[in-house]
Amino acid sequence: MICILLVAGHGTVLETQIKNDDTGLYSHLAGVPKALLPGIRGKKILDFWWETVNMRQLFTEVYLVTNADKYKHFERWATANDFPVENVINDGSTTLEECLGAVADLELAIRSRKLNDDVMVIAGDMLCADQNFDIAQVIRFFRSKPRELIIYYELEETEKSSSRGIVEVCPDTHRITRFLEKPQAGLTTSRLASVVFYCIQRDTLSYLSDFLSLQPQQASDITFGQFWEWLINEKQRDVFGMKLPTGFQLIGQVGLSDYTKWLTLYSTKQQYSPAKPITCRSYARVGLMGNPSDGFNGKTIAMTISNFWAEVTLVESPTLVLVPHPLNDPTEFGSLQDLFCISRKEGYLGGLRLLQATCKKFHQFCSKQGIALTKQNFTLKYDTNIPRQVVNPQPSAVTLHSCLTLQDLPKPIRANFILNVETDELFITAGLQDRVVQVYEGLVYMDFSKKLMEEQGYGNYVSLDMSDLPLFWLAYLSDPSDSGRIHSDVRQRWLSVVEAMKTFAELTDQARTALQDRDWSSLAQLMDQNFELRRSVYADDCLGPGNLKMVQLARQFGSAVKLPGSGGAVVGLCLDQEKLVEMRQAFQEAGCVFCFIVPYNPSAHTVSGQH
Repeated sequence: MICILLVAGHGTVLETQIKNDDTGLYSHLAGVPKALLPGIRGKKILDFWWETVNMRQLFTEVYLVTNADKYKHFERWATANDFPVENVINDGSTTLEECLGAVADLELAIRSRKLNDDVMVIAGDMLCADQNFDIAQVIRFFRSKPRELIIYYELEETEKSSSRGIVEVCPDTHRITRFLEKPQAGLTTSRLASVVFYCIQRDTLSYLSDFLSLQPQQASDITFGQFWEWLINEKQRDVFGMKLPTGFQLIGQVGLSDYTKWLTLYSTKQQYSPAKPITCRSYARVGLMGNPSDGFNGKTIAMTISNFWAEVTLVESPTLVLVPHPLNDPTEFGSLQDLFCISRKEGYLGGLRLLQATCKKFHQFCSKQGIALTKQNFTLKYDTNIPRQVVNPQPSAVTLHSCLTLQDLPKPIRANFILNVETDELFITAGLQDRVVQVYEGLVYMDFSKKLMEEQGYGNYVSLDMSDLPLFWLAYLSDPSDSGRIHSDVRQRWLSVVEAMKTFAELTDQARTALQDRDWSSLAQLMDQNFELRRSVYADDCLGPGNLKMVQLARQFGSAVKLPGSGGAVVGLCLDQEKLVEMRQAFQEAGCVFCFIVPYNPSAHTVSGQH
């Protein structure tokens, strides 16, 4: 790939204002081209772009196109910065009136140097807010697409869309559906601005001369915006877009006030001050109805609870560091006996693998989706009080996902992302229910019917009213249960369980009605039916004696009871308050941990159902 830096513009306004400035502050910059003015961190604007693209593993050659009026300035810059002087191209123009324009300058470079390769084009005199972005990810995204790539950013509040080329982008395919060069107010609602930062395939380069041949002979300063309008809107050629999380300024004709304003603003942003730590929390969930049919195109209802949580803290650091949890990822033991006891009870799979897998999947996701990432590193650590019996420490993946700025993605897509981390990277047997309810939070009805999943890639998710919920309880064993054993080989017996999964869906619809009608007796009966149906599908050997013991104990006190997840815990609803107290004591005497559920209601930010 070849890179071409365009710096042939005639900055008449800025140059004149610097020359006529009465303060004397800028007298040393008189006659200096815009690209060679001081930029962020004291570097010239062009210095930043040269450092960014000066990588042989990415570009075979880098060319610079300038004008005759400022050629000597760039020749001297080239010798001082180890830029090949023979790659500085002079377009012959000396005034703004006779300038060729960016499109003609690019065509000149391609024609005069007989270039026959993919080309990255950058305006080398524009100021970039982010001095740390990775240009390699731009090239990777370009390689993943079949056509051209336009870089765009979101306009600042003070910027007008009429001052930029504006793109309308399909969020799913990243294809640019329309390009508008400096549109008047009301023509588009898009605030996505294109700058001269493009990747063009070699077989598209001929379109440049085709476009120029259509322009009047006396026309000058033909802009790239006009070219893209013609190529995208008229020729209907596929062009894709990639958004950079930064801003670009000093584009085209700007004045001294623009230069000082944006240089001050961007320099202030670049001054190093350690960012405040970001801590995000995700709450555990209990499946109230329908589970485990979420993995079989069924329907479920689940609820987040504030009793148990997992949180991740992200802090900026020189290198990327994943910090092991002292309890869940132990690396030091009191003795060999201590190691044996901890390993036998807790196993070998802590939360560190979730952090690493999520980071890996996050990078992969952003690369595929064209989400540009900065080069900044971070330290990541997690904490959780969730017993493995209640739910595996998978909320760490949810919380990390939130920390890594995917919050602007639609919630269904976020849930799919989390599930993919666990199933694709870690081969965890899991369904969408847990991920959906932890993204949406609260009490959520979920329909995973096959038609919905195939048509839109996710189910139908509805948040339910959480006011005046009854008091649910939770009990769990001291020894964790393995999710894989609970899920067992049910998929291998698919034909024999299809009808059962349909029944799970019917029970869930009935439970939704009971919740809406506040019919707690019916809800309790449905919870019992849910467990018995699950028992018929998975059999007692699969459910395990510990789970069955807790179910039997709860039923001795007339409480509805079912498994809230993969095993090792039970959730129940006891409508007799006196028996509820007795049952709590019985569970504790049986060696189980018992607690009353405190639902987490994100909309109210208050606890409902607390007694």
